[in-house]
Amino acid sequence: MKDRVSIEISGGVADVRLVRADKMNALDDRMFDALVEAGTALAADASLRCVVLSGEGRAFCAGIDLGRLGAKDAAASASALADPGYRLAPRTHGIANRPQKAAWVWRELPVPVIAAVHGVAFGGGFQVMLGADMRYVAPDTRLSVMEVKWGLVPDMAGTVLMRELARADVIRELTYTGRIFSGEEALAYGFATRVCADPRAAAFETAREIAAKSPSAIEAAKRIYNRIGALSEAEALLQESVEQDAIKGGHNQVESVASQRDRRPARFVDAR
Repeated sequence: MKDRVSIEISGGVADVRLVRADKMNALDDRMFDALVEAGTALAADASLRCVVLSGEGRAFCAGIDLGRLGAKDAAASASALADPGYRLAPRTHGIANRPQKAAWVWRELPVPVIAAVHGVAFGGGFQVMLGADMRYVAPDTRLSVMEVKWGLVPDMAGTVLMRELARADVIRELTYTGRIFSGEEALAYGFATRVCADPRAAAFETAREIAAKSPSAIEAAKRIYNRIGALSEAEALLQESVEQDAIKGGHNQVESVASQRDRRPARFVDAR
């Protein structure tokens, strides 16, 4: 994993970086494995409070490394990728296949994930970005739902993740055309949470703020928002109440009140 993704944890905040900078962090088989492994390892760390996901070098992620198939040129690689013998329908990672899991693992993580995006986020890289809870994007970043360039559709959970962020017609236009758009446009569409001159610095500022809050409340809120789209109104209202019942009166909720009253840093315990 270490030659594709690095992890450093400080103060409950994980600094997760794609480190294949010479290839603009393009996704090859080892990068897929590394992203899944990183997310799985972090999910098991009960002391974790927040994650910042970013790319080293000139880009967040340039998408699929078409050269990974060993073909002579990009077009030949894309043709090999579309080989009918290469099947994606088998579920190998829970509800997902391996490429989907590389993006979906950040949605499944119990704690918030902030993607700090710069340079480019094309195709699969764009979909990995979508797996985060929030996306801080540099204004000159170039983004694209690029799969149609190779006669394909988004297949790394992008169709699921996009639908809660942008209007259906916008998603369709970008998917049908593969058009490259800017960080400013991403904000207007709903794909970016903020446009920042320094997305990574801004992401860490927010991550540290989240890390200082009750982990029980933060994790409960993420569970609520992850599930709410699949629930009826009655089920969603019940879910809200059940989660609240589980945390109110507990150590972290009482400590949240006490620390505010006493004007001191809170002393929280792990939520899991």
